[in-house]
Amino acid sequence: MTLKSNSQKQLNRGFLVALSSAIVLSFTAILIRLISQNYQLPALILAYWREIFVALCLLPVLLIVKPALLKLEKRHLSFMVLFGLVLALFNMLWTLSVTLIGASVATVLVYCSGAFTAILGWWLLKESLGWQKIIAVILCLVGAVFVSGAAQPSAWEANALGIITGILSGLMYAFYSLIGRSATQRGINPWTALFYTFLFASFFMLVVNLIPGNVIPGTAATPAEMFLLGDRWAGWLLLLLLAAGPTLLGFGLYNVSLSMLPSSTTNLIVTIEPVFTAFTAFFLLKERLTAPELLGSGLILIALVILRLRKSPKNDL
Repeated sequence: MTLKSNSQKQLNRGFLVALSSAIVLSFTAILIRLISQNYQLPALILAYWREIFVALCLLPVLLIVKPALLKLEKRHLSFMVLFGLVLALFNMLWTLSVTLIGASVATVLVYCSGAFTAILGWWLLKESLGWQKIIAVILCLVGAVFVSGAAQPSAWEANALGIITGILSGLMYAFYSLIGRSATQRGINPWTALFYTFLFASFFMLVVNLIPGNVIPGTAATPAEMFLLGDRWAGWLLLLLLAAGPTLLGFGLYNVSLSMLPSSTTNLIVTIEPVFTAFTAFFLLKERLTAPELLGSGLILIALVILRLRKSPKNDL
């Protein structure tokens, strides 16, 4: 078997893993919506429990399956703390952008991460940046505009702070992808990276929630509010399901795909997540699919076909 065929098989597997990640992650928005609507849990409190539950769910699995994956070399500790900080910042900025400018525009701005990742990956990780990838970035961004409902001019009647926050959330998502790719290049197992990333992110998110005065929207007003769900066990069960299901598996598959594909390619593939969310909501929650959503879905699918047919240079492997 030739080196070329091995490389192609790796790219094929990476594409399927990234696509699977997008499918699994698409359920997170639906579960978050259910928790927020039924239990009125502030967004950053929800983010904290989601992150700590991911780490707590993954811990026994790694202990049973392969305890060696819990070992982190001292030289990688500061790197993983940075990884966790980036994830916490992404969650915080994303939540703030939704609060300030609404979910539709915030979704478009966070998917600017595809463009950020392509440029930064080319600059920092020496990944290729050909015309096919540039076209895919444009199609994904335009598709996200239609799928999220941001094609309506009224959606953009927002303050400058909200727009800046949304762009920064996209930048943090790009950094998450780049650091994830760098982690694999350092020889850190994707599941080891996932465990420590969410563990450190939960610490940073706890610190944010405990800042007095409720300065940041969506945080706990008092430490006691961290346990706002109280004895509503169905809410805790939904939180656990959110963490152990789509979050753990979705981010885990995303990390695995970063070991097989360039960070920009993985990021662009996962842009299809809101498409799956829209169709899942259509079938499960009986939400209506609009013509712009279908158009946007088609544009993102075309972008994925372009990425799939694109021949990747050696420096992308």
